Amino acid sequence: MKKTGFLLTSFLLAASLLTGCGAKEEAAPAGAAAEQTKVKVGVTAGPHEEIMNKVKEVAQTKGLEVEVVVFNDYVQPNQALDKGTLDANSFQTIPFLDKFNADHKTKIVIVGNSVTFPMGLYSTKHKNVADVPEGGVVGIQNDPSNRARALMLYEAAGLIKLKEGVGDNATPQDIIENPKKLEFKELEAAFLARSLGNVELASINTNFAMSAGYSPKKDAIFAETSDSPYVNVIAVNEPNKDNPAIAKLVEAYRSEEVKKFIEEHFDGAVLPSW
Repeated sequence: MKKTGFLLTSFLLAASLLTGCGAKEEAAPAGAAAEQTKVKVGVTAGPHEEIMNKVKEVAQTKGLEVEVVVFNDYVQPNQALDKGTLDANSFQTIPFLDKFNADHKTKIVIVGNSVTFPMGLYSTKHKNVADVPEGGVVGIQNDPSNRARALMLYEAAGLIKLKEGVGDNATPQDIIENPKKLEFKELEAAFLARSLGNVELASINTNFAMSAGYSPKKDAIFAETSDSPYVNVIAVNEPNKDNPAIAKLVEAYRSEEVKKFIEEHFDGAVLPSW
């Protein structure tokens, strides 16, 4: 009887252990990380905001909720992304991103091209760049990437000449020829369109020009051509680049519905880059 009791106890203990193990294995999937169904995306006000709101509609049909967070400058969207308060952003060109990463030691990466906004030279006083008077004050962006891009645009317009090879690192100090002795005034990119009354000419990013009521096709007196290397991108922190929710966001952005919206809504002032 003792032997039988011992065997029965051992059997029950073993069964209990097996049952416990089985319960643990079945519970594992319940503890697994759930698929992310919502993303916060930073954009600048204007066209980027309008496009992302369309992306939001398309993403919703794919089971992804997009919260659009709007900024009014080019620095905060990357700062917020680096701090983890955003999942992605869509507002910047590749040279701008490269410069930001180098200057701030961040690891923000590209997950897809978005659109191209040709930068233009605008004026409320002149119809042609040749009419800008000697000694005139002209506006350019004060952030490094857009400042260099603006200076190269002024060079393409025949108003100045830069040192050879300065490219995306160009500053006003790199101007070697300035026949009209233009004075370059640096301002926040978002303020340039509102400052046209105080300058002879200003370089303005398309999104800010449109936000101020200007048509890039009609109002820019000189502009980048369609082969501009300054394509805009969707960006994320490097650890988030393989997130399925981000892949779904990019898929929604680069959809036929969004492409059609851009082409019809912006009438060629903003170009899909896919």
